[in-house]
Amino acid sequence: MHILLLHGPNLNLIGTREPDMYGSMTQEELVNQVRQKAQSYGMQLTFLQTNHEGVLIDTLQQTTADAVIFNPAAYSHTSVAIMDAIRAISVPVIEVHLSDISTRERYRQFSYIKDVSVASFMGNHLQSYLDALQYIKENLT
Repeated sequence: MHILLLHGPNLNLIGTREPDMYGSMTQEELVNQVRQKAQSYGMQLTFLQTNHEGVLIDTLQQTTADAVIFNPAAYSHTSVAIMDAIRAISVPVIEVHLSDISTRERYRQFSYIKDVSVASFMGNHLQSYLDALQYIKENLT
């Protein structure tokens, strides 16, 4: 099974950006741990991070992965275009967030992505990603 791990804007800065909110683990460390867990489940993981909404949309539309673990970051709260792209593809998307957006600033509490995702995991830093992998293993394989 092939999993695409997709990261949206500013996630390249985790580990240094607001570590009290997002943790001290760098993006590279997080991806390596998610990749190791995926491999232990017999899954192949491809990773992409971009700060550009159009690249995220193109990647979703063109993916050949069996499932997508997607942290859209701030685009969760603003992008109808990404929501439409997810709705338009047949690949299941699992939304993840490092922080619990439901307890954050009011403008961060709404996610356009949640309603078009098959599952959502948030607020547990790395564990949110591992929970998404577990969900895929139990429900999508």
